Amino acid sequence: MTAQTPIMLIDAPSLYFRAYFGIPESAARTADGQPVNAVRGFLDMLAQLVRTRRPGRMVCAMDHDWRPEWRVALLPSYKAHRVAPEGGEVVPDTLSPQVPMILEVLDALGVTVVGATGYEADDVLGTLSVTQPGPVEVVSGDRDLFQLIDDARGVRLLYVGRGVAKLEDCDDAAVRARYGVPADRYAEFAALRGDPSDGLPGVAGVGEKTAARLVDRYGDIAGILAALDDPAAGFAPGLRTKLDAARDYLAVAPKVVKVALDVPLPPLATELPVSPADPERLLDLAERWNLAGSTRRLVDALATRTTTS
Repeated sequence: MTAQTPIMLIDAPSLYFRAYFGIPESAARTADGQPVNAVRGFLDMLAQLVRTRRPGRMVCAMDHDWRPEWRVALLPSYKAHRVAPEGGEVVPDTLSPQVPMILEVLDALGVTVVGATGYEADDVLGTLSVTQPGPVEVVSGDRDLFQLIDDARGVRLLYVGRGVAKLEDCDDAAVRARYGVPADRYAEFAALRGDPSDGLPGVAGVGEKTAARLVDRYGDIAGILAALDDPAAGFAPGLRTKLDAARDYLAVAPKVVKVALDVPLPPLATELPVSPADPERLLDLAERWNLAGSTRRLVDALATRTTTS
């Protein structure tokens, strides 16, 4: 493979959560009744991505730490609402057993999977996006990954917030059109706006339009905080009051929202195989878990894709 072969970086948790909630358990079970809806949906998503995007390289990123302590230390509310009473993340009981199944199938296929202690999948994706030769296509339904888009390096986000079938191929212009800020300022914008799904309160009374105007005018949150101390900065009194009340939050929020780009990762084999690495094991898994159709579609997609140089 040449350095110019496209690499597809998969946000695996984002995809398998969507698969789990998108396919009824009753529609995908093993012979003994175990749900495999997340596995089947995830494999079908990969098959469609391979068939339509034709990547030559692929890495699936996993959450080895879904709520890193270093982020919680900065902002205790970070994902706090997702913590189970006994600790760990709240995950549906019938989804948890399916994650090891996904990993086994990917291993039999020969698709590289990687995570890192103390980091989320987002951070792994971010690091790969700046260390792997481009062009790079990051696949996720997580809006925070808009910040990884880099036209100069050929890094795009294939946003699957509405599903793989309605994939949105996003560059910097797409982020500007959608939010009014460049991709490299999306994290600042998101910190101002907030995100309840991640426990980010944002600045009370500041919505997307105001957040975009502030980023456009002051560049980043550091610039906004500096301007707050300047009586001539021109803030409307009400907005100044809101921002001033959120100083402590604004001092840490960008560090929480920004994806790490320096995660220590081992050398990775990224070339996407044209045939399964272990076909006999894959066949056994497909039969055991009633995944024959999904595995066949993915194997066919791998075998028939073409790559660009």
